[in-house]
Amino acid sequence: AVVSTQSTGGELQRNFNMMHDLDKRVQDLMKEIETIYNQYVEKASGLENSEKAKYLSDIRQKFDKSNTFSDDKVQLAMQTYEMVDKHIRRLDTDLQRLEAKQRNQEKKSDSRMFVDKTSEKKKKKKGSQPQTPEASTSLPFSLISGAGEGLDMPVDPNEPTYCLCHQVSYGEMIGCDNGDCPVEWFHFACVGLSSKPKGSWYCPLCTKEINK
Repeated sequence: AVVSTQSTGGELQRNFNMMHDLDKRVQDLMKEIETIYNQYVEKASGLENSEKAKYLSDIRQKFDKSNTFSDDKVQLAMQTYEMVDKHIRRLDTDLQRLEAKQRNQEKKSDSRMFVDKTSEKKKKKKGSQPQTPEASTSLPFSLISGAGEGLDMPVDPNEPTYCLCHQVSYGEMIGCDNGDCPVEWFHFACVGLSSKPKGSWYCPLCTKEINK
């Protein structure tokens, strides 16, 4: 694309120089015509018919030559316009291809990010339950068993929360086997469990969605 742009720039410069040269030639011819005409007017009364014809013929030839240069200049200007228009269309096409390529790359990047997040979430599900805060180890069992009604303890605002009760991790917890579960981990007491069930287990939220 860079080479193409440089080549087009060189051709444009050459055409502009040629048009400038043609324009100068036309202007020079018009000056010559004006000079010949003034001479003819001054001497017309004393000129023979053949001499008058020669003056007029000379003026006509220079006019014809001037018209030829003007036509050449117009043709060159049209060629230059077409060259610029063609180059602009080519640049537009290249730009559209580049934008399409960038969009495809962004889609692939978004797709990879989604797969990575999904994989990470599944790995988290298969791993151990969230780490229980140290503060929860000293809680009375009465507070733990009543967690569904609210945990009466100071909670670090940066500590992640889980379960239907939206409390921090403590005691035994179970992970929902739905990979898209919005909550992921639940306290045994909050979902009515006293021991880990056999096979796959789905939380009340996901069970409700599955049974719809």
